[in-house]
Amino acid sequence: DKRGKKMESASLLDKQEEARTTPSSFTHGVLLSTSVAVAGSFCYGCAMSYTSPAQSKIMEELGLSVADYSFFTSLMTLGGMITAAVSGKIAALIGRRRTMWISDVCCLFGWLAVAFAHDVMLLNIGRLFLGFGVGLISYVVPVYIAEITPKTFRGGFSFTNQLLQCLGISLMFFTGNFFRWRTLALLSAIPCAVQLIGLFFIPESPRWLAMYGRDQELEVTLTRLRGENFDVLEEAEEIRETVEISRRESQSFPINIGTTILAAVLVPQSIVVILTVDRWGRRPLLLLSSTGVCICSFLIGLSYYLQKPGEVQTICSVLLIVGIIGHVSFFCIGLGGLPWVIMSEIFPVNVKITAGSLVTVSSWFFSWVIIYSFNFMMQWSASGTYFTFSGVSLVTIVFIWILVPETKGRTLEEIQASLVRFS
Repeated sequence: DKRGKKMESASLLDKQEEARTTPSSFTHGVLLSTSVAVAGSFCYGCAMSYTSPAQSKIMEELGLSVADYSFFTSLMTLGGMITAAVSGKIAALIGRRRTMWISDVCCLFGWLAVAFAHDVMLLNIGRLFLGFGVGLISYVVPVYIAEITPKTFRGGFSFTNQLLQCLGISLMFFTGNFFRWRTLALLSAIPCAVQLIGLFFIPESPRWLAMYGRDQELEVTLTRLRGENFDVLEEAEEIRETVEISRRESQSFPINIGTTILAAVLVPQSIVVILTVDRWGRRPLLLLSSTGVCICSFLIGLSYYLQKPGEVQTICSVLLIVGIIGHVSFFCIGLGGLPWVIMSEIFPVNVKITAGSLVTVSSWFFSWVIIYSFNFMMQWSASGTYFTFSGVSLVTIVFIWILVPETKGRTLEEIQASLVRFS
């Protein structure tokens, strides 16, 4: 009996220790903080789809030509490009909450300017400021959510960013059938106002606090996010160690060098692809792209596998930055866009809508699978994750070599006839 009581007592102590070191998935702090953050994602979705239901009424009331309205629509993309380029720096300098606050101010001004515009100038200014706002939102919201949520539930919480964007898009298309364009703009400003107020009630990102050595605030924030019964000291120490490792890695290979190289490469290579896709053909570019992604994924995995202090660390940093830049570059020259080109060419007219929709849904679904599972895979093994990606890319090479037809210089009818003979 005594032995049984001791075992029960030990089991109870183990459960209490596990409760202290395992955060709950539904703490009020995490739920509130995530809800406030994704209000920005909802605003982003509204901004993306606003111009479609509002087009005819805006053009009629303000007397815009097609060219004028196209320019108005594109201004959000221009504004988003400008702030997206500096969003990481802003979020690092002033914090995630203040960055979201700035984005809300931009979006609120933008929506109000659109709602009360009586000429093209104010309408365009409003759309441009919406771009400034959503350019910041597109970066800071997913980063903030990933940094505040427990690692066990990070994938599900992070996906709420995409979910709220889709909800915002859907709501605009639906409510656009019932409200005037000015009312629609005012309704779209509500999520911004909600987030602006909610930001006063949520904490700053623990990772950002650790970056600036604010250890006491870090522990208080983790207590708010994980609950009073959770022992935050271990997680706080892990965060500090991770931040310190990141700082050392950035010193061994400055990140601004990598981003500068990437920015210098992407636009010229995209222009090269546009000029060569109809000269070289789809298959060679897809094979080159898949081979490059395969090799670069392997290099990234190797950099994680070999990580050790000292001279090896410098080699690993070089491998990592070469792998990342190469991965993005090779992806852009083929796999990023050419599958959609081929899809538009190989499907007969009678199945193009259904088949195209199926392909699009499949793309979004597998994107969701990767986004959701990535953090779990990285917890399992960082090197194993990228070695797996390299293996999948190798399968892609074989698939393209055996099954994907060349469509360069052939009419759609010739392509479809050849597919019928092949089948």
